[in-house]
Amino acid sequence: MNEHPNPPDQADQITERITTRTGELAGGSDDPAIAGKRAARVEGTAYETPVEPDPRPALLEDGTERPYVTIVLPCYNEGAHVLKEIDRITAAMNSSEFTYELLCIDDASTDNTLEVLEQAARDFANLRIMPFRRNGGSGTARRIGTQQAHGEIVVWTDADMTYENERIPELVRILRDDVSYDQVVGARTTEEGTHKWARVPAKWFIRNVAQWLTKTKIPDLNSGLRAFRREVSLPYLRLLPAGFSCVTTITIAFLSNQHDIKYVDTSYAKRAGVSKFHFVNDAYRYILQVLRMVMYFDPLKVLMPPALWLVVIGFLKGVVDMVRHPFYFPASTVLLIVSGIMIGSLALLSDLVVRSRDGV
Repeated sequence: MNEHPNPPDQADQITERITTRTGELAGGSDDPAIAGKRAARVEGTAYETPVEPDPRPALLEDGTERPYVTIVLPCYNEGAHVLKEIDRITAAMNSSEFTYELLCIDDASTDNTLEVLEQAARDFANLRIMPFRRNGGSGTARRIGTQQAHGEIVVWTDADMTYENERIPELVRILRDDVSYDQVVGARTTEEGTHKWARVPAKWFIRNVAQWLTKTKIPDLNSGLRAFRREVSLPYLRLLPAGFSCVTTITIAFLSNQHDIKYVDTSYAKRAGVSKFHFVNDAYRYILQVLRMVMYFDPLKVLMPPALWLVVIGFLKGVVDMVRHPFYFPASTVLLIVSGIMIGSLALLSDLVVRSRDGV
């Protein structure tokens, strides 16, 4: 007599194991294969989200081992000192425990930068060159460099001798040892750039706007020295502008989507060569980019406050007008209230678009 392990009358006592998908942060993975776990906190409650494994093969096409770190170094007219920067970075990485590649991107330099890089490629085994035929800006160089990076961890820095690039291994170790962080930023403690008298207050204002919009303390919003997990950054790369505000964008994108960032104090030296930063144009782009990024992730925070203020001011003005001139509402009062309602409607519509968007 055959025994049935699951008699029909016991069907209500059987629990079927099913696969469920938990809520995930934008930029995360829905792949059930889990290589590790990242601890995160939302509203004070700790929970775990899966970290997707790197789907790329462990070996490159030439049969060499895939590096753990890719350092993206945009170069534009840095021929006089880029070799010193390369030597400093490679010395720091060679003395560390990490495998790496140094991806130098020549952004259509008009000096001898490309020739210097080609000579350096023959002397430094870990150096890879990517020349651009036309100038795309530092943001374009960093975006394409990150897309083409072989490493699991991507480091952004500059070739102008300003950042403490010898500390790159320290930033990478933080990401390796603490999976709760997705990005580590070298927060500058001094300002040595051009137009210092104007840059300091402008950066202070822009940084405080970004802190208010992201509800996060940001010691340095636009530091060019940072390390982050490549897989986490990929969904946000299409948001990067071509100019200097790309570092601001990647910061706000991570913070707006609950990716934790750790800040490490670093010094900042006077740059070598001529600065490519134009105060008026780039400061204007910074402000626009901060507002654009928060509009992309949380439009209610930008649009709803002015909408409510316009409605409240219009209502109070209407009460005063009613007292002074019964049943008479000037056009300015109507305009205030209607403008507030229109902006509020636009805010709600924008929020609906953001919430219905699939992915990032």
